[in-house]
Amino acid sequence: MRAAHDCARSCRRPFLCSRLIARRAIFNNARSIRRSAADAPAGFAPGQRQEHTMHSNQTTSRTRTRSCTTSSTRRARRTRGIAGALVAACTASIAPTAAQAQSSVALYGLIDTSITYANNQRTHGAGSPGSGNVAMTSGALNAARWGLRGREDLGGGLAAVFTLENGFSGTTGALSQKGVDLFGRQAWIGLRSNTAGTLTFGRQYDLILDFVTPLGASGPGWGGNLAVHPYDNDDSNRNIRINHAVKYTSPTYRGLTFGAMYGFSNTAGAFSNNAAWSAGLSYANGPLKLGAGYLKISRDRHAPNPDGALSTVDGSATITGGNQQIWALAARYAFGPHSVGAAWSHSATDGVTGVLQGSGIAPLKGESLVFDNFSVDARYFATAAFSVSAAYTYTMGRFDTRAGQTRPKWNQLVAQADYAFSKRTDVYLEGVYQRVSGGNGNPAFNATVWTLTPSANGNQVVVALGLRHKF
Repeated sequence: MRAAHDCARSCRRPFLCSRLIARRAIFNNARSIRRSAADAPAGFAPGQRQEHTMHSNQTTSRTRTRSCTTSSTRRARRTRGIAGALVAACTASIAPTAAQAQSSVALYGLIDTSITYANNQRTHGAGSPGSGNVAMTSGALNAARWGLRGREDLGGGLAAVFTLENGFSGTTGALSQKGVDLFGRQAWIGLRSNTAGTLTFGRQYDLILDFVTPLGASGPGWGGNLAVHPYDNDDSNRNIRINHAVKYTSPTYRGLTFGAMYGFSNTAGAFSNNAAWSAGLSYANGPLKLGAGYLKISRDRHAPNPDGALSTVDGSATITGGNQQIWALAARYAFGPHSVGAAWSHSATDGVTGVLQGSGIAPLKGESLVFDNFSVDARYFATAAFSVSAAYTYTMGRFDTRAGQTRPKWNQLVAQADYAFSKRTDVYLEGVYQRVSGGNGNPAFNATVWTLTPSANGNQVVVALGLRHKF
């Protein structure tokens, strides 16, 4: 047994070892037979002595063989068990590393090009006569863009995220945002948690654009840029982008989501000059969606800070001057694929110096400029691919100067027909009629649809036939 145990302990090929032991046992048995006559006990015949000896030696041989084989098999099983444990341990140690290393970067974008007709556009500057015009335009519904969106899983439901988004003209290829920003639409990085929410840092949109604007017709809504409210006074068209911003968005709980943002002025000795902060709340329950948002931009009109939270050199500021505040509410209700919406917004700017008109800022100096916007819209899908939509916006304005007060009013109608070739490509026909009254002849209050050339008076009609593709 000791020999078998030693054999099993040292042998690396247990089955070959068993055969060798069996052969050795036969050899030893034959040698024992030759000695059996002399060593047999008394009372046994020679044949009996031989039979007894062979039986005894064969029994011993089988015992040793079984012992060696059993020990070797146990050794092999023990070895396989240890190897399996090592493989499992290695797999377990590698798996978390592989999961943590999961990351992705996606290229995305949009191109929107149209043939656009305007019945009345200034032929030169303010005060010049008007004329009809047909032109190719980029971004009648959505501004052309491309971007990179990335995510890396860090484990435990936490991920690093970033977005870099560039704007450009689909008709000339020129950079948007006055050509001064490579990633002028968005540039931010942050952390996203499944349970704690999202915290981001950089150039990004405020909470009105996150929670309120998508529920209406303008901007990211179905009507796009052509449906924007006058001067984009209420942040309804994604013109306003906040630099140096820290934004937190909560996870959604029972349909409720909230967020807050602060944009730094980045100016020594003037911490609050051109700083911004925003807050918002959204609620979704089945077909009903609600949104509320607030934005305040702190500015000193006598000491401009163009590189603060709201840049005045890249087109982000649609109204220039002193402090600006915007409140906004919106609701949308869906009936299957169809939907209706309503929105209200209020904006007020102290010490106003100019407003966005056409492709630039028109001078408008006064003590304050206030707007109240009321809008309703509806969208109906005749088929899964074809939809018709309409919107109406009424805007009341109040412009205060030391010399007096002006109360302009805007009436704007938008209608659209859209056919989707696929989920990413569609063709559209959209028309806008805008009428302004009570402007007292001030050219800053002439009709202006989107960023097209302003009208020579208080009326303008725009019709666009376009093709849009998302990638």
